[in-house]
Amino acid sequence: MRRSLLVLVSCLIILLSLATPLRADVRIAVGFAPPPLPVYVQPPCPQEGFIWIPGYWAWNSGDYYWVPGTWVMAPRPGYLWTPPYWGWDGVSFVFYEGYWGPHVGFYGGINYGYGYFGHGYDGGRWQEGHFFYNRAVNNVNVNVVHIVYRTTIINNNTNVVRVSYNGGKGGVNARPTPEDESIARSNRVPPVAAQQQQVQEARGNPRLRATDNHGKPPIAATPRPAAFNDHAAVAARKGGNYTPPPRTEPSAPAGSESPRPSPAVHPHDLPPVAHAPVNNPNPKQQQKFQQQQDKLVRQQEQEREKLQRKQDQQHAQMQKKNADEARQRQLESQHQQQTRQLAEKQQKQFQQLQKKQAPPPPPHHSNTQPH
Repeated sequence: MRRSLLVLVSCLIILLSLATPLRADVRIAVGFAPPPLPVYVQPPCPQEGFIWIPGYWAWNSGDYYWVPGTWVMAPRPGYLWTPPYWGWDGVSFVFYEGYWGPHVGFYGGINYGYGYFGHGYDGGRWQEGHFFYNRAVNNVNVNVVHIVYRTTIINNNTNVVRVSYNGGKGGVNARPTPEDESIARSNRVPPVAAQQQQVQEARGNPRLRATDNHGKPPIAATPRPAAFNDHAAVAARKGGNYTPPPRTEPSAPAGSESPRPSPAVHPHDLPPVAHAPVNNPNPKQQQKFQQQQDKLVRQQEQEREKLQRKQDQQHAQMQKKNADEARQRQLESQHQQQTRQLAEKQQKQFQQLQKKQAPPPPPHHSNTQPH
């Protein structure tokens, strides 16, 4: 009797876990930006039912690495893919994992191409349980895939420099809409096993590390997951001429303390001045917050420039006096302390500014059971 009860409890736990909305966010934070997105040609769709998953930069063991784009079978009819993206949170670049769902959510405004032009998906649509491919943006052989249409898409997101992150200095300036936030709160399915296999294969390939390929991966996309040696796999046509800075510590997974860059000595060693996310649904309050944020950004940039000029003058005076190595180290230590204090002060200012925002409305819970 006791054993039967234990089995029953175990089954209930499994069922409850399956009914719980899945969240795909993986908390990885890095002190410097990922490389630009490489340019590559999309391999042809292998068969009907496969959806294009664009390539992206991931992080492991102190370096970015490229996860090649590929075609993946959707986990169920009607589901679409929301790509992952990197976003600046005011301190570091945070990775937001992609997910499957009935609608495409926010992916940072990043222009991944092939239907993912920064918002939504223009590469195809589900209809009566079948996926119809838009030949205007996808490489589809009609002798293999017969359910197609053609709709020309005007891509207003030119993203000439192929920026791969949201926010911060040089990042894409895009914010989630109320609809995006609603999608993010709904049930989501994490990457399927085939996608995880693609990531594992990429992680173990040293040629896909940014320090090795300098932003131009030799395997940019594959026709199927983990088919890195397939004749249809393609290399990047163009990269980002990327050289990563050497001053960042490895990142940490969820639940552990986010890594921080090695101590900056001077203000110009600090990451770009932060931009706090705007989460207020009230347009007037949102505009007011944006104005306050812009004012604070200008103020913080001026503070950094002022301290940098002061430190440059001290360096020049030290050189004129032909100071010995011990005095130079002492000055560098002093500059490092000044810079750290300034960074901590500015971080607290942004945290205080974010607290002024009215909290977003609580998610709406419906009694309707998901199908």
